[in-house]
Amino acid sequence: MKTIIEPFRIKSVEPIRITTAEQRHRHLVEASYNLFRIAARHVMIDLLTDSGTGAMSSEQWAGIMRGDESYAGADSYHRFLGTVRRITGFDNVLPTHQGRASERILFQVLLGSPPAGCGRIVPNNAHFDTTRANIEHCGAEAVDLLTDLGRCPTEEGPFKGNLDVTALERLLTERADDVPLVVLTVTCNTNGGQPVSLENLRAVRDLCDRFGKPLYLDAARFAENAWFIKQREPGQGARSPRDIVLDMFSLADGAMISAKKDGLVNIGGVLLVRDPATFAEAGDLLILTEGFVTYGVSPAATWKRWRSDSPRCWTRITCGTASARWRTSARSSSPEAFRPCVRRAGMPCTSTPPRSARTSRRRSSPARRSPRPCTNTAACARARSDRS
Repeated sequence: MKTIIEPFRIKSVEPIRITTAEQRHRHLVEASYNLFRIAARHVMIDLLTDSGTGAMSSEQWAGIMRGDESYAGADSYHRFLGTVRRITGFDNVLPTHQGRASERILFQVLLGSPPAGCGRIVPNNAHFDTTRANIEHCGAEAVDLLTDLGRCPTEEGPFKGNLDVTALERLLTERADDVPLVVLTVTCNTNGGQPVSLENLRAVRDLCDRFGKPLYLDAARFAENAWFIKQREPGQGARSPRDIVLDMFSLADGAMISAKKDGLVNIGGVLLVRDPATFAEAGDLLILTEGFVTYGVSPAATWKRWRSDSPRCWTRITCGTASARWRTSARSSSPEAFRPCVRRAGMPCTSTPPRSARTSRRRSSPARRSPRPCTNTAACARARSDRS
């Protein structure tokens, strides 16, 4: 059903700081014109990344309180696992803290520890920067095989993220032994988020079958790609994005996913693997650096949020609604991170002791004591800076 308004209500508003041209110039000079060194509070419109830019729903925020933080076998994990299986059709699922962690684990399994990948090639339509970095870290070469249309920013086309099938066939014919896997990025981030057609996916799958190579998707924007297929590819207009997504994943042997994009959460990643042996080896590596296989570093509340509202991502993506970018420090479990110090009128900066300590002190002494000096000087400095 076509709507003329966004199908949601905004329940909270985060203010942004509007700066002057003079202030922005000063911040740029102070950062030596390196945008990564500018504090976020000085940035009015942040186009640095598409990660974590989706506003979460009320059900997702409620998942923070309902999340099960058990080390192994948490309810949150099993709900998350069920959701990922329903969306992707994959049974073997590993949670990671974000997409690049999934890349690191997969390439270390398939290419070997550095420099074991020397002399090997990993083709893709166009590698994302962390994907390329993880491949080259193993010693292998990351090769981009976009079509000519995909390389031309001034020409329009429905699927400019398509991989050049002829170029891939030529590469596999000449150097098949040096290619351990083929990767396809959907949508193709490196050339502006251009989509890949289902026809192109099937053609790449056929080539991989012919040469006996596994095909992995870099699928951070899997829902968006499915929507473009529905809108632009002949014969797909009557299908739901859900069915198209299942088709996309059915053509792959695995996938690396950053859940901070179409997963609509603010942290988390997924590694999907069909081959049991590869899955087992990836699980061992995950334990070394990410965490146990049922939590993979990400807080349980993240998996709860992924589960509790992930079906709505289809509505949000397909209605073309826009979300505001925001940042949060809610991952921290330390009370000091939220309340580094308390400033009282006429008193020095003070730390607030736990409630039980305050209560017992009042009961033990009728005299009112002065607040103890704050010992967390770094936190106090940050708080003063934030207030200014």
